[in-house]
Amino acid sequence: MYDLIIIGAGPAGVSAAIYAARQKLHILILSKDLGGQVAKKAVDIENYPGFEKISGPDLVDLYKKQLQTNELEVILEEVVGIQKPGNTFLVTAKSGKTYESVSVIVTSGAKSKLINVPGEEEFAGKGVSYCSLCDGPIFKNKMIAVVGGGNNGFESALFLSNYVKHVTILEYGERPNADAENQELVAKNANIEVITNAQVLRIEGRVFVDAIYYQDRVSGGEKKLDVNGVFVEIGYSPATAFLGDLVELNEKQEIIFDPKTLATKTPGLFSAGDCNVSKYKQIVMASGQGAVAALSAYEYIKKVKK
Repeated sequence: MYDLIIIGAGPAGVSAAIYAARQKLHILILSKDLGGQVAKKAVDIENYPGFEKISGPDLVDLYKKQLQTNELEVILEEVVGIQKPGNTFLVTAKSGKTYESVSVIVTSGAKSKLINVPGEEEFAGKGVSYCSLCDGPIFKNKMIAVVGGGNNGFESALFLSNYVKHVTILEYGERPNADAENQELVAKNANIEVITNAQVLRIEGRVFVDAIYYQDRVSGGEKKLDVNGVFVEIGYSPATAFLGDLVELNEKQEIIFDPKTLATKTPGLFSAGDCNVSKYKQIVMASGQGAVAALSAYEYIKKVKK
């Protein structure tokens, strides 16, 4: 049996693991991947203390080294369920194997939201992508659409502009929600166009994406963009469905927690990172929460094991 199981290995999970390791706990990290959104979505990180600029993959490499240095056990497998039938937790992985622990920290993060239009599922991996960092270079000299005018959409468009011929950002609202700095960078980039009041209707193609159709919400007219790729950047849904009734969730399915300790409603179960209720989803904030959750879990484990 483990003292602590950490579910997820993004910034919050890695931070929790490092802090828990310093307390000499017997720890297991269960995660479907290493790095979470940092590995797939973070192109260039420029607001993380200690680094003027670092790419997502480079930061994940540092995570790997720190986990290895602390001799932490990592199993790359998705968690599908968790129970607390008595005083300990039972965590079930996708393989069906169950792991037992005194305490659990949930850092499961979030997954990309879908636009849920005809053609999205059909062309996933055939022109429809949710990761500009992963797939951007494939679209060299192509015409691309980015759906979403928030920071994720603008940052993805800026990254894609290094490879593609032209990027069109489609924003549903009257104006983009991206930070002023990102909007200024996009405005200076001749390869990027922003279209607001655009409601995506469908994605079409033969074998691969050929076009995206949207409705102009002002005129009501339907318009077509000839594109070779569509990058969906409309936000994320918290990965919390596997937690059942062990936690209290808000209307967005984010975990409600004690801000002092990161404890959930279930004793011994803590949460940190993008799966939590928060206005801002930032790497540094997830890392901080991970540290707090680890220290709180340590205090809980000490009391239980007396």
